[in-house]
Amino acid sequence: MTPHPDKTALRMRLRGLRRRLAHETPHAAERAAAHLPLERLPPFHAFSLYQPMGSELDPRPLLARLAHRGARAALPATRARDAAMSFRLWEPQMRLEPDALGIPAPPPFAPELEPDLVVAPLLGFDRSGRRLGQGAGYYDRALAGLRARKRVFVLGLAFAGQEIAELPHEDHDERLDAILTETGYFEVAQGVGG
Repeated sequence: MTPHPDKTALRMRLRGLRRRLAHETPHAAERAAAHLPLERLPPFHAFSLYQPMGSELDPRPLLARLAHRGARAALPATRARDAAMSFRLWEPQMRLEPDALGIPAPPPFAPELEPDLVVAPLLGFDRSGRRLGQGAGYYDRALAGLRARKRVFVLGLAFAGQEIAELPHEDHDERLDAILTETGYFEVAQGVGG
């Protein structure tokens, strides 16, 4: 996948911004978890978090709140660099192993799950639900595959300062249904923008 030139420069800028926000906003992950209105989420039997890399906002404070609903947890995993990302069953005591991208993931023998709720990392977001990721398209392809089979609610987790007025977008970019930050939660109006 060839990155969009505007997105490439924006990613570089937003990586620096996110590092600064992570340093300047202690306890942001815990504050974000406290803002999550569980009653506003659609029903879910399985959910996916992610292992935070670098300055990504840590989703683990959300774990107890989401698991309290009786849902099973999953983490993303990639078998090969050119393979689709999947989601594997995860329990906090499970030993994680680097996947094909070097990201800690449940071991290959862990069963695959299809989450109904996906908590997604990002570099930037806008109010129309656009998400700017790292640029390899793993989340976009995985979400498109899931959404082709079932209803999936995608929650972007970010620092409030990662909001951009309007992100560049392409047809394959999957939208967020809601965004959670250390300052609050908001749902994205369906059918906004193109």
